[in-house]
Amino acid sequence: MAPSACTITLNPHDGRFSRPSAYQQRNRSMQGLLIETVEPGSPADRAGLQPGQHLLEIDGTRLRDLIDYSWLASDDEAELTVAAEDGTIQTVLLEPEPGEPPGLAFAPPEPKRCGNNCIFCFVHQLPKGLRRPLYVKDEDYRLSFLQGTYVTLSNLKPAELRRIIKQRLSPLYISVHAVDPAVREKLLGRTNIPPILEQLKELAKARIELHTQVVLCPGINDGAILEQTVTELANLYPSVRSLAVVPVGLTEHRQRLPELAPVDRGYAAAFLDRWLPRMRAVNKQLGEAFLQLADEFFLKADYPFPALKEYGDLPQWENGVGMVAWFLKDAAAVLKRAKPLPPLTATVVTGQSSVGFVTSFLADLGKRTGCSLTAAAIPNQLFGTSVTVTGLVSGKDIIRELQGKPLGQILLIPEVMLKEGEGCFLDNLTPADLSRELGVAVLPFEPTPAGLYKTLKSLTTRKLKLMQVTGTHH
Repeated sequence: MAPSACTITLNPHDGRFSRPSAYQQRNRSMQGLLIETVEPGSPADRAGLQPGQHLLEIDGTRLRDLIDYSWLASDDEAELTVAAEDGTIQTVLLEPEPGEPPGLAFAPPEPKRCGNNCIFCFVHQLPKGLRRPLYVKDEDYRLSFLQGTYVTLSNLKPAELRRIIKQRLSPLYISVHAVDPAVREKLLGRTNIPPILEQLKELAKARIELHTQVVLCPGINDGAILEQTVTELANLYPSVRSLAVVPVGLTEHRQRLPELAPVDRGYAAAFLDRWLPRMRAVNKQLGEAFLQLADEFFLKADYPFPALKEYGDLPQWENGVGMVAWFLKDAAAVLKRAKPLPPLTATVVTGQSSVGFVTSFLADLGKRTGCSLTAAAIPNQLFGTSVTVTGLVSGKDIIRELQGKPLGQILLIPEVMLKEGEGCFLDNLTPADLSRELGVAVLPFEPTPAGLYKTLKSLTTRKLKLMQVTGTHH
């Protein structure tokens, strides 16, 4: 694990890391929950609470983290023990109206670090020069509950397991990879880890809802091992509500790492030939979209996607499962209502894996609106050409691919490429940097067909001229 000079927390929206606030960095040694904001006019504001204070207790019960707060907080009158920045302790009375929230927002918890050495770990495959927090790994059941991040439970202590059950921390997101102990130890790169199947059975017995995943490594946890994993997890349904199988992601920066076979087109096709019928049989038996296969298998194999209804309520959306089927349905809905717009020439940036259906949608949308829309698939030089997803495209790669090419009046960037709240790419470049280097207005958009259409409707001729003159990207 790479060292880090600051605490980080995983952002659930884009799978990247964000820095803590100045308050959190200054007060990390003080116990309790750091108050970051107090809603004006709220019960907390009326009680005199202020940002920078630490909430230590509610009605005499010590708070360990945000989970304890959510467990104890209510709209009833409560006695709060708080500490000022100078360490002064005071007790205040919180007196909310019925149904009125307290009005407090806290700094995220400092995550527990991952002690695994997974042979497929993406962090170990990162190139140099990215934002420092990207090199830090977390393994924290609390973040799994609070933010939906996947954990292996390899560092889960018996007391923590009891806490999950007592406080009903559900749902949780579990990286299983294999239920066979020896295979799982090989995948996680460590020995003497708790048997995952026993942990899952105990959680299932307590009716904790679980969403699980398998990162598929050819020749290691596929074949009979995958059959065993799917069977055992299906036996724990409905507590185990879903299982996603996703292909291992390999970059070109695997120096001194175990050799792994990639999931190429031939493997993906053979895998789907075997597992797509198996998926449908399992799901029919359980009456729910339990087993789900990542979109990347279908993209690599160039196979048609299942209907959106086969993905249920999209429980594995953040895992890249069901996104394309949803995109296609949303695209069809947008095309039905699209109307002519003022003439516009635009280039829409995308990753290489999605360029096929994006190009098709842009062609149809152009016919409906009168706009000239071109998809630009960006080869990934940062991670290697085997990495083709849109969310991992860097600013430098966009500049390298599009420099000197006719881009029209505007370059449209899907927001999934940018860090939420900071508006920068993985390599710290911003849309303004791209605008300056490429000589064209750059505008991020919500990465959906509806989001793109909404952005196009907002682009009047006057606004485009203003953007081109000022170099703005808002």
